Amino acid sequence: MEKNLEVVINEVKPIIREVGAFIKDAAGKVRLEEIEHKSLNNLVSYVDKTAEERLVKALGPVLPKASFITEEGTVEQGTTEWKWIIDPLDGTTNFLHQIPLFSISIGLMKGDEMQCGWVLDIMHDQLFYAWKDGGAYMNGQSIQVSQQEDFVQSLFVTGFPYGANEMVRGYMDVLHEITLKTRGLRRLGSAAIDLAYVACGKFEGFYEHKLNAWDVSAGVLIVQEAGGVVTDFNGGDDYIFGGQIVATNRHIHEQLRTIIAARLL
Repeated sequence: MEKNLEVVINEVKPIIREVGAFIKDAAGKVRLEEIEHKSLNNLVSYVDKTAEERLVKALGPVLPKASFITEEGTVEQGTTEWKWIIDPLDGTTNFLHQIPLFSISIGLMKGDEMQCGWVLDIMHDQLFYAWKDGGAYMNGQSIQVSQQEDFVQSLFVTGFPYGANEMVRGYMDVLHEITLKTRGLRRLGSAAIDLAYVACGKFEGFYEHKLNAWDVSAGVLIVQEAGGVVTDFNGGDDYIFGGQIVATNRHIHEQLRTIIAARLL
């Protein structure tokens, strides 16, 4: 690729903001009969699909040889060295219920390494982005993870996995222990925003099971470039395609991961 990563970052900013404006304008206008059920608790509307089509069309010329991995499958899923990984609307249920926490997530991967990531918190007009070895930013300002080292004083965020009935008991046990031992736990409904909020220090850590690459690819890089650490539940590096993720400010990582691993592995 001839372009340097910062150039790519800047070329994508207006693209993600334009599609974000489309989604924001559509909020509250989707009719009940326009909502599809991909599975229990997993909703999709024409807004998701149209947003994805617009992103694919606009991103194609940025890197003509890159292929796409997308949630809604509106384009042929690719296997080239460079890949765009796109969630056009992360937090669809929030969007459809007019809860103002939903986002666009775009990751750019080369081989098996993330190179760039963008997360637009649409309703708060906060664009988080990072590129490899370039730092992490929100609306042009450098961001860093929390420096909190005390697990008891930490605040965490998670999501509830769909279609994982066999893990409900273990998940509840993790929730119970974290609630008793920390400042608490939140559930926002958008994994991309969860990760962005870890990156800028709002939360000390995030964990979830059964996520897809488009949910986390951008946020993972943003957390890492903001000084945080990301692993799977075992402490390994299979967190983009492996469906397990723990992302923290680094200081309390092992304490959180140990609680999760004891009950979910």
